[in-house]
Amino acid sequence: MAVSAASKEPGAARLAALTALIADETRACCLLALLDGRAWTAGELARHAGVAASTASEHLGKLVAGGLLAEERQGRHRYVRLADAQVAQLVEGLAAYAVPGGGERPRTLRASSARDAMARGRTCYDHLAGRLGIAVTDGMAERGLLRVDTGFSLTEAGLGWFRGLGVALDSGGRRPLVRGCLDWTERRQHLAGVAGAGLCHHAFAAGWVERIGSERAVRLTTTGHDVLRSELGVHLRE
Repeated sequence: MAVSAASKEPGAARLAALTALIADETRACCLLALLDGRAWTAGELARHAGVAASTASEHLGKLVAGGLLAEERQGRHRYVRLADAQVAQLVEGLAAYAVPGGGERPRTLRASSARDAMARGRTCYDHLAGRLGIAVTDGMAERGLLRVDTGFSLTEAGLGWFRGLGVALDSGGRRPLVRGCLDWTERRQHLAGVAGAGLCHHAFAAGWVERIGSERAVRLTTTGHDVLRSELGVHLRE
């Protein structure tokens, strides 16, 4: 017997539309690139995805119209970024599910080096990920700053630690103060939410980490190594 449109599962049409929007390799490539939390121009994303500028512009228009990207214009330049942290969580979660074990073996030395750098440390929208993100999360848990046994939550000591760093944790919005985010290379959860974003912003501002090239990979500076070893017992080898 045919099922009427009115009797279908509520939200099914919107879910189908969302998955169809992501189910294109060029659009998926753009979404993954934008997980660095920065705004990119259409031309930069076109070069990154290996498509013509007009093709990229068409795809980005669809992502903006679908609510996954936000658009900004400055003069003649058009910039796009992920709409919010919820979109970033969706994209990272899908990547973790779709790319088990880190994906296919790189075919060139350059690709292999880039993959290794991303696995060592990167930004996941606005928080730290990769082995660096996991090490920071583990260090916070071992020092009693973060509870991970019943979901992620900051302890009183953890709240005090952030205050000591001068990181304000505004939890008045819809975004959770703390949450776990599944790391697609490490297959474990790293720190996200307001606290994860605040710590990442502070790490850049204080010179603990710096970006490698133009993508999401980051590395610890000498200062970062010293501070994280002292504060969290983090020891990372390059």
